Amino acid sequence: MIRIISALFLTFSTACALAQDTKPLQLADSAPDRHIVMRGDTLWGISGKFLKEPYRWPELWRMNKEQVKNPHRIYPGQVLVLDRSGSDPQLRLEDVKLEPKVHSEQLSQAIPSIPQNVIEPFLSRPQVLEEDGLKDAPKIVATQEDRVYIGPGGRAYVSGLKGNAKLWQVFRPTKPVIDPETKEAIGHEAFYLGTAKLVAEGEPATVDIVTAIQEIGVNDRLIPATRAEIIQYAPHVPSKPIQGQVAAIYGGVKETGRNSIVTLNRGKRDGVELGHVLAVYRNGGERLYRDGNETSNIKLPPERYGLMFVFRVFDRISYALVMDVSRPVVVSDIVRTP
Repeated sequence: MIRIISALFLTFSTACALAQDTKPLQLADSAPDRHIVMRGDTLWGISGKFLKEPYRWPELWRMNKEQVKNPHRIYPGQVLVLDRSGSDPQLRLEDVKLEPKVHSEQLSQAIPSIPQNVIEPFLSRPQVLEEDGLKDAPKIVATQEDRVYIGPGGRAYVSGLKGNAKLWQVFRPTKPVIDPETKEAIGHEAFYLGTAKLVAEGEPATVDIVTAIQEIGVNDRLIPATRAEIIQYAPHVPSKPIQGQVAAIYGGVKETGRNSIVTLNRGKRDGVELGHVLAVYRNGGERLYRDGNETSNIKLPPERYGLMFVFRVFDRISYALVMDVSRPVVVSDIVRTP
């Protein structure tokens, strides 16, 4: 299994992270005076305990240069103390002496920026493909002993397999991702099935199934396996206005909630970057207003109800992790610069 290196940390030299907002930081209504870091915590989650706008945690922790020089190096067992004495709130580490064994265990488990276990599959597996999707990808044309479906250890024969890759990912085409605005296809969903190892080149080529989360069969498609890239996330708001919509929810469900993955109809060409934090809105719709014998339609403004964190960007689409929301997210909800 490809091991994704935990590198979800703050890069202080990233200019956009240092100049997110000019307005003063607002503490959460129930901000605690101290917090003991627990296994499973994230930088975003901890900041949400202290700030009304958790994505501004680089400012809260960067201010205290003497105490918390590197917020990505926060470990379970440490105690964070909120200092309210100055004009701006800041966090500092409480000086607690730990046993050598405990300190050694901490060093291997610094907490990440956002829940890594949720986004991990989406860093190495393209669940949504752009352009023609899997149309021209190599496909399974037969299985050993003409089985309908095969699992780990099964053998399959693939047409159109070219290149030097030895390990391949197996996908099943599902449906196109439709832009809620233009109604055109901007990507194609692909359901991840498992991995296959090249055994013999040829037409068809021979592969053995290595892993499978669902049975694999004829017409399933292959793309070369890639290593998950090491990404440095510095949460920040876009430097220019960006507005788009939720184009799809992973898994094909109608609505979703916190810690779920959604596809946005905006990508690199629209100015979307890794680490962008976008506010999510529900369109207010229209209401019928009656005044005596006269009626009119009143268009209500969109209502903001949460935040999303962009963690992977393609040309026309991007993946975002649903962070803090007060209602379910649905396709066509609006996302924009906070």
